[in-house]
Amino acid sequence: MLIIHVHVHVKKESVEAFKAAILANSRASVREPGVVRFDVCQQADDSTRFVLVEAYRNSDAHAAHRETAHYATWRDAVAPMMASPRSSVKFEAVFPAEESWRLPDGAPR
Repeated sequence: MLIIHVHVHVKKESVEAFKAAILANSRASVREPGVVRFDVCQQADDSTRFVLVEAYRNSDAHAAHRETAHYATWRDAVAPMMASPRSSVKFEAVFPAEESWRLPDGAPR
């Protein structure tokens, strides 16, 4: 299991456009066979900041995600919306156990 937190800071005037773009990307991403979760969180006290919580079966699934047309469309669309470059941190799951994670459709891994 590979979990990635992507930190995004968008320009104030781009918040709604970013949300529309990330929703389209997220909806397509959760249909990928290697994606376990793809959560989008908007910071409560600063609407220009987001965290994407992406969980993949493995690093190959993450690499496959980055090759999809919907990812490329999103990446290119949001590039001019960024107030600062995106950053990410990679994690390994500790709890719950990997076997307990569910796929986006609710089915067990």
